[in-house]
Amino acid sequence: MNKSSIFFTITVSFIISIILVITSFIVLMTYNYNIQEKALFDRYIPIVKKIMLKHHRGALNYKFAKSLEELDYTMLIKKGNINAITYNPKTKVLIERKSRERNSVFRVLELNDRNYIYMKKKGKTLLIRDNRPAGENSNLYIISVFAIVIITIILMYLITYRKLMPLRILKDKVKTLGDENFDFECCNTEAKDEVSQLGMEFKKAALKLKNVKESRNVFIRNIMHELKTPITKGKFLAEIERNDANDEKLKEVFLRLESLINEFASIEELISSTKNVEKNFYFTDDVIDNAKDILMVEDDAVILKCENKKIDVNFKLFSIAVKNLIDNAIKYSSDKKVTIKNNEDDLIFENAGKHLEHPLEDYFEPFFTHQDSSKDSFGLGLYIVRNILEANNYTLEYEYDYENGLNRFICKKD
Repeated sequence: MNKSSIFFTITVSFIISIILVITSFIVLMTYNYNIQEKALFDRYIPIVKKIMLKHHRGALNYKFAKSLEELDYTMLIKKGNINAITYNPKTKVLIERKSRERNSVFRVLELNDRNYIYMKKKGKTLLIRDNRPAGENSNLYIISVFAIVIITIILMYLITYRKLMPLRILKDKVKTLGDENFDFECCNTEAKDEVSQLGMEFKKAALKLKNVKESRNVFIRNIMHELKTPITKGKFLAEIERNDANDEKLKEVFLRLESLINEFASIEELISSTKNVEKNFYFTDDVIDNAKDILMVEDDAVILKCENKKIDVNFKLFSIAVKNLIDNAIKYSSDKKVTIKNNEDDLIFENAGKHLEHPLEDYFEPFFTHQDSSKDSFGLGLYIVRNILEANNYTLEYEYDYENGLNRFICKKD
């Protein structure tokens, strides 16, 4: 692991925290044991001295046992009872002191919430039971508290590590961004933490770069396609006899080329930008006439059956969308004509021809190709139309009139 990595720093901090907690636990347990030991000594040393004094005088008799009971102590005399305590595997040794010089052993035992004073000297064993409860073991509380602290630290480490994991994914994605790898998933889209938001912003930036790259491809592809018609007309006019009429048509060709340049710039700006386009109210006839002028199509190829109503659109961009729909409709119609109707703010384009071979959504993909490769309109036309319509709060729908054999493209106002 890289020592400069955030993950390395977090891991080292976690290990140090665990070591400090364990060290604190050991120190506190040792201190608590010493405190408990001292408390037991303070509790039992007086009674031990008293017993040893009586034992030295040979006065460990029935009367002395009765006096111990008054102090809540019971002397166990029978050897079976003594062995039942001292050899019980559940018996805990709380304190043990041995003296080789005196050949004696002193222990404080615990069994079933009772303490026992065990004394053995010169082969003689004494066992005194303390009838008072042994008291609560504070070690259990210390162990519980430290267990909770350690579990909390581990959970916090895992949560922090998981929260920062998108940073590692982002690092790898940034490395591959130069290879135009724009599509990726890096984090939880519903998370509100800073790392996830950073990942989402990076993803948005990558998608914007993708759109910019895509717009460049569309720009170049559309130039190649759309310039064919005016260039062909210009070459034809340059070869025929020069007169005023032909010169005027040649000027129209150059005006058309200039218009196309402006059109491509508008398309690129629309596709590569997420800002809202400026809209205003324009008459339907003006939009359609402008589209026909851009397309340089004959008037009799476009049949208008629509009311001249005002629609709220961006005039230049919406004219481009209408131009592409007219162009597609004429190219794919059996009679090379298109009929334009309207219904409220919706515009409807009808042409006689075959049903679309693929779902409409497939034609929205840039550079989508189909069997009739000689006609390139659907390659970019509907892709551009969709983007322009969305910017103007319109959607494109398609339906087919089987009875009359009509394709119907509907620009529907949202």
